[in-house]
Amino acid sequence: MIRVLLAIFLPFVLFFSIGRPISAVICLIMQLVFYGSAVFTAGLSLGLHLIPSVWALVALMKYKSNGE
Repeated sequence: MIRVLLAIFLPFVLFFSIGRPISAVICLIMQLVFYGSAVFTAGLSLGLHLIPSVWALVALMKYKSNGE
């Protein structure tokens, strides 16, 4: 349950917790770009936060299906 919440709110932390540091760095960069663009577009691109969150949820499901 904690990892699902991490995947939704802090996806890059989830990637670190499941042992995928390169994906975590890429995800963090994506989040910074999306939040930075939200500042300049008056919040219109805040929905782009869903992309790293969905990616983290998919990675979590694959991690769980491998029995780890």
